[in-house]
Amino acid sequence: MLKRYMIFLKSTGISPYIWAVLSILPFYFIFESSSTTEIIVGILLTILFFFFYGVAFISNGWVVYIWTILLIGISVASTSLFNYVYFAFYIAYFIGNIKGRYPFITLYIIHLVSTSVSINLNVVLQDDQFLKQLPFVVIIWISVILLPFSIRNRNEMGQLEEKLEDANNRISELGKLEERQRIARDLHDTLGQKLSLIGLKSDLASKLVYNDPEQARDELKDVQQTARTALNEVRKMVSQMRGIRLKEEIIRVKQILKAAEIEFVGEEEIALTNVSLLTENILSMCLKEAVTNVVKHSGASMCHISIGQSWNEIVITVRDNGVGSVTENDFTKGNGLIGMKERLEFVNGSLEIIAQEGTTLLIKVPNDVKQTDKEELK
Repeated sequence: MLKRYMIFLKSTGISPYIWAVLSILPFYFIFESSSTTEIIVGILLTILFFFFYGVAFISNGWVVYIWTILLIGISVASTSLFNYVYFAFYIAYFIGNIKGRYPFITLYIIHLVSTSVSINLNVVLQDDQFLKQLPFVVIIWISVILLPFSIRNRNEMGQLEEKLEDANNRISELGKLEERQRIARDLHDTLGQKLSLIGLKSDLASKLVYNDPEQARDELKDVQQTARTALNEVRKMVSQMRGIRLKEEIIRVKQILKAAEIEFVGEEEIALTNVSLLTENILSMCLKEAVTNVVKHSGASMCHISIGQSWNEIVITVRDNGVGSVTENDFTKGNGLIGMKERLEFVNGSLEIIAQEGTTLLIKVPNDVKQTDKEELK
């Protein structure tokens, strides 16, 4: 319990050692008094202050006003009787933790006025013990002015961070749900149809096996071919789920261009740092789609691919010397451009087309930090 309390105090930006000193200090001022009655009164006031202070922290509603007024009264009495003004620091910290706006402002003003009056009164009375600690009194008075707002802003910032973290967790969960739904759709559209077809053809083959063996063999061949196709599609889906790295995609792109008798021009090695798997996967898919467009529509003999990374973004340039003229209007006509643009927008990226001496596609995404790095930082 004590450890958790110390962590809480540290999180407010105030060292627990300051609290320890301020908790012991009132007894020094109390025992400076010459009268036994004053010493007893001072000890009682100190005990009551810390009791009320603890109760105030666990109270809610209008009761908080009562406890705070009692604390302010004890603080003013300690300042007047024992020149001990440091209880005001405790109250300033407590007021900063009040959540309601109007209670915060009301109690802040009452505390500031009462503390200022008690300090000025002791200065006017020219009390020697009080004047000796005047620099520290000024520090406490400044704390009474600034500390409540500092604590309140810190608490609000913490609440905003919690809400942001909660929103990020919800976004992550929604992303996982969307991915599950996508996988379910893919399985239904690929495996579901093909397994149904296999079942129908198997039933047909079993009926024809005696009456028309030749037709039954043909149906079984279809079953075999359909099963192979389904297996290939499953492998393709699994490969996509694992994610595609740009290094792997460049190898495939070179093979596609070579098969289309288009010269590949570009760097063999790719060195990207601090790129998440999601971003790299999207870049790989966009690169594949861009090269597919070059092969199908450009009639080019050369395709230049460059991948650059600056401190704030990653840029992939795909340039060909073909005769195809792709413009922004083609976003409404297909050619995979709509899909590329939507994928890039998902990671705050952009797609730019330059139609000059062939076609150039500029694929840009902002730099990010890999998920594994984020987890390590935690």
